[in-house]
Amino acid sequence: MKTASIQEIKQELQALSQSKLLDLCLRLAKFKKENKELLTYLLFEAHDEEAYIKTVKDLIDEGFTELPKASLYLTKISLRRILRITARYIKYAGSKQVETALLLHFCTKLNRSGIPYTKSPVLQNLYAMQVKKAKAALLELHEDLQYDFQKELDAL
Repeated sequence: MKTASIQEIKQELQALSQSKLLDLCLRLAKFKKENKELLTYLLFEAHDEEAYIKTVKDLIDEGFTELPKASLYLTKISLRRILRITARYIKYAGSKQVETALLLHFCTKLNRSGIPYTKSPVLQNLYAMQVKKAKAALLELHEDLQYDFQKELDAL
């Protein structure tokens, strides 16, 4: 089966009635958990980015409280899981402000957690990559926001 292009899908959706469109959205939401999460974001949380950022930060904080500190290997796996979840929520928002805020929060939590991430090259690279992504997203923000986030970035 050949997948249709975005343009073809857009034209077909415009031709559908509202009830057919509703049925398609509901079917899409039932198909995969990520689709349902994206629809939830778009319908209920997209209007208030600050509350969305706070909610995701709370999820990151919760992940850090559950980190196993006995083994650096287990810690690394858990950190990757937290980062995967963070990346998924960043993708839903599609906003550079959300991306910058969440990545900086992740890096700050990693710094304050007491995890000896400097002893592991993998964790060092993971941390450096998140700082690099945050800097890249920061450059695309408005000057006022850049200033606020730059202070936080310099603290790292």
